[in-house]
Amino acid sequence: MNISSEGEKRIKGEREKSPFPLLPVSPSQITILIADDHPIFRKGLLQVIQIEPDLVIVGEAADGQTALEQIKTLKPDVAVLDIDMPKKNGFVLAQEIGDYKLPVKIVFLTMYKEENAFNRALDLGVKGYLLKDSAVTDIVAGIRAVASGLHFISPAISSYLINRHTRAGRLEDEKPGLKDLTPMERRILKLIADNKTSKEIAAELFISARTVDNHRTNIATKLDLHGSHALLKFAFDHKSEVD
Repeated sequence: MNISSEGEKRIKGEREKSPFPLLPVSPSQITILIADDHPIFRKGLLQVIQIEPDLVIVGEAADGQTALEQIKTLKPDVAVLDIDMPKKNGFVLAQEIGDYKLPVKIVFLTMYKEENAFNRALDLGVKGYLLKDSAVTDIVAGIRAVASGLHFISPAISSYLINRHTRAGRLEDEKPGLKDLTPMERRILKLIADNKTSKEIAAELFISARTVDNHRTNIATKLDLHGSHALLKFAFDHKSEVD
């Protein structure tokens, strides 16, 4: 949880001047970056977080591109991101964080109460999903939970997580072969759902395209899928249920 030497340089010329002093960070402290394009809302969150001795703000951003640059350089433990931001929205930013394999846990801030937006966020690896109308109340507990590897969802939409797990269980019952998939096969199925080609999957997993194709064949066999597009359709249809 320490800030890197690069982070301490504060990315001269690549980001806004930070109001945060360069203070030593204890290994027990959680470093945080906040990105939201509404300065008054962002300031309110900062004030709530800064009074907690175990939480350390290392940067803030008003748009998605600046947030990505700061995450790369400052390497915070947790990034608190608004979904609606200029330059890069939260979904695009979360996708790129995953593509770059940046070791940061993500908390989304949003006005969206739609369940499909929630599922899309979790599909991208987001650990926390907070509604803005309760963010000031939930943000501290949310950051601590996410930093420890747990999910944290605003109480008003906590049923969405239950629904997600229920659908996943139902899918296991409907497709018994799913539980027979190896961890690698599950990962490949998830990447297929992201519309990645065998070549792209191979590059991401550091295996050959032929190996990916063999896995695809095995997955289709275990799930009793037939036809050239059956596996792709299954992956798309069940993206939010397949981990």
